[in-house]
Amino acid sequence: MTDLVHPARALWWLFEPVHAVSGFQPETREAYEAAGLHGAWRGYFAGRSAPLGAVDAPPVIAAFFNFAPSLVERVLPEAWTHAGPEEVLTARLKGAAATLARLLEHVDQEQVEQVTQTLEQAAARLDCAGRVLAAANAALPRPTGLYERLWQAATVMREHRGDGHVAALVAAGLDGCEALVVRCAMDMRREMLQPLRGWTDAEWEAATGRLVERGWLTAQGAVTELGRIRHQGLEAATDLAAARVWEDYPRAELDLLAAALKPISALCRGALPVNPMGLPDKI
Repeated sequence: MTDLVHPARALWWLFEPVHAVSGFQPETREAYEAAGLHGAWRGYFAGRSAPLGAVDAPPVIAAFFNFAPSLVERVLPEAWTHAGPEEVLTARLKGAAATLARLLEHVDQEQVEQVTQTLEQAAARLDCAGRVLAAANAALPRPTGLYERLWQAATVMREHRGDGHVAALVAAGLDGCEALVVRCAMDMRREMLQPLRGWTDAEWEAATGRLVERGWLTAQGAVTELGRIRHQGLEAATDLAAARVWEDYPRAELDLLAAALKPISALCRGALPVNPMGLPDKI
């Protein structure tokens, strides 16, 4: 594991693709459609919010943070008329497990079990206070299948970090669209990220204007030194919020986890058609 970044971030780079890959694969789409959720956004918003119950749009807008409210409102609560939370939870786990079973077919099962057990142990030790999505996912029953267990453990870990990241963004004074504009000014592509998060051009330009006024961006839309420093600060805060669970692990154990997880993560990462999570190009 590299010494150039915080261990909590280095491990997130590895377990995030294990969670995220299922959202882009046919197995998950087919499972949601079999449950009555047709269309990618019905599956995504109902699937990710199902641990919270049949919630309306406002709590999901708040928890997911960087999706345009209008996009969420097109899906929720209408999606719950097609499938209830329990049905959706069953479908998302079925699709995720089928995806991982295909992608990891040639990975040694003992290695997958080792990674799964370590992530489950870490997930069980998480402090979820103030982290609603993490807490809701952590409260779900433990699955029995290996790939179901792996996906659920990775999901709890990434939602825990995600909840902490949202807190850091709020503390930095950014709203959902502004956070995306800053990131695109640094190292991501607007033409990829903006449509995936549902913001209109007018909303994007308004967010850019606010960031220029606050000194995060230049008039040409480039990130300023102040903006870069502030962004580094919020990323450091995210790492700190995610770090506590790993503090009691000796570095040698973290290195073993990273080494075992890396080939699994690489196979999942290779199946991701896009990268809206902001993962680095190479790990």
